[in-house]
Amino acid sequence: MNRTRRLLTRPWTAAVLVTGLVAGAAALYWFQPWQLWVDETVQETFPSAAPVAQSPAAVPDSSAPASQPPGPAELATGTLISHEHHTTGTVRIVRAADGSLVLRLEDFATSSGPDVHVWLTDAPVKPGEDGWEVFDDGKHLDAGKLKGNKGNQNYVLPAGTDLAGYTSVSLWCDRFDVSFGAAELTSRPA
Repeated sequence: MNRTRRLLTRPWTAAVLVTGLVAGAAALYWFQPWQLWVDETVQETFPSAAPVAQSPAAVPDSSAPASQPPGPAELATGTLISHEHHTTGTVRIVRAADGSLVLRLEDFATSSGPDVHVWLTDAPVKPGEDGWEVFDDGKHLDAGKLKGNKGNQNYVLPAGTDLAGYTSVSLWCDRFDVSFGAAELTSRPA
């Protein structure tokens, strides 16, 4: 007992213990290992256009045929492949009935991780480790922080987004600059 007390009273021993505790806390914060066992499922339905309020003077004649607003149009699709983490699912980019662009992840699953974002990019999708770090080399648009690591999720793209310059989607971990998974986009006729 005296020997232990003497070791703890030495300044260098206390400094090593404090440094070890601070380093351990920093490592836990940075790597967040508990994320490997946490699943968050998000189930969002495909967004539909909000009804447009009409003034009483603008109510159409009930004898006239009602015109239906245009439905969603699929502009691009892709299948997710795994990079740093096992990733599955489908990516769809759709123009909603209200004209907004929505990037949708469907039947999606990956690992949880710190600071993972959904990126629309101009990078080629490469399988294996060659594809892990290419997505921050060129142009990318951050569609938002990943809402959950499983399910069906919608990410509204900014108004005026020109899809012509983007060829892929990456689930990008900003903390470690690595792709969890990615999909090459194939354009669909509008």
